[in-house]
Amino acid sequence: MLKNIIMRDNSIILAKEIRKHSLQMVHQSNSSHIGGALSIADILAVLYTDVLSYKSSDPQWEGRDRFILSKGHTCVALYSALALFGFFPIEELDEYGKDGSRLLSHTSHHIPGIEISAGSLGHGLPIGCGIALAAKRKKENFHTFVLSGDGEMDEGSMWESILFAAHFKLDNLCLIIDYNKIQSLGNTNEVLNLEPLKQKLEAFNWNTIQIDGHHHPSILNALKEAKSFKGKPTVIIADTVKGKGVSFMENKLLWHYRSPNEEQYNKAINELENENSIY
Repeated sequence: MLKNIIMRDNSIILAKEIRKHSLQMVHQSNSSHIGGALSIADILAVLYTDVLSYKSSDPQWEGRDRFILSKGHTCVALYSALALFGFFPIEELDEYGKDGSRLLSHTSHHIPGIEISAGSLGHGLPIGCGIALAAKRKKENFHTFVLSGDGEMDEGSMWESILFAAHFKLDNLCLIIDYNKIQSLGNTNEVLNLEPLKQKLEAFNWNTIQIDGHHHPSILNALKEAKSFKGKPTVIIADTVKGKGVSFMENKLLWHYRSPNEEQYNKAINELENENSIY
C-alpha cells in the first residue's frame, strides 16, 4: 500500500490507486458500475489531495468540507479514496459486497467520511443545497461539493435544486457533473439530450466552468475557483470518458453494468500498472 503522505503530494498516483482498487472490488464481488467509477477517479483524487478540508481521524469534524457522491452506484471509487486516506482500514475493501459488510453497492452514511446514503438518483444536490443554506445562515465557512452523473441530470429534482441554489446565492456550493455522456441505457444525447448544457446552466445563473475531467491541473483550478467565487453557486461540467484508463472499457456502454472476468481484470490491472500516465 502507498503511504498516505506520498498520495497527498501526487493526485495522479492516487487516481491510479483508486482505479486499481475499484477494479478489484467490482471483480471480486461480481458487481457493476466500473465504467462510471473509473470516470470519476481523477476528480476524487484531486478533491482529496488538494481541495477538501477534512480530518480522516475525525470524520465528523465540524469544520470539514462536505462531499456528497450523488451517483452513489460508483461507490467503489469513493470507498477506495477514503480507505487510501485512512478513514477506515484499506483491508476492509476486500469485504465489499459480502454478506454483513458495511461497504454496500451504494454509499452508506454509516461509513466514516460519507455524508449521506445514496440510492435513488437526484437526491444529492437537494441535500447539498440544504447543507449549504444552513451553513450560510449559521455563518459557517465550509464548502459543500456534490458529484453527480450526467444521466442524473434527467431528474427534475436536479433542476429544481439548480433554481434554488441560484436564488439563494449559495456560493458555498459546487456541483460537479461527471459528463461521460453514457448513462445506463444509452448515450445521453439519445436518451434525453442535455445540450446545450453549459448555456442552460449559465441561464440558471450559475458560475459555469467546463473542463477536461481527467486533466488534474484543470480540475484543481476549477475547484479552487469554485471555493473562491462569490455571489453564485458554481457548476463544473467535467468532460470525462466512461471506463477511463482501461482501453477496452473506455466509451463502452457495456461497462455500466458488466463485471470483468479474471482475464479482463488482469488485463485492466496490467494496463494501469504499466502506463506511466493516462492523461
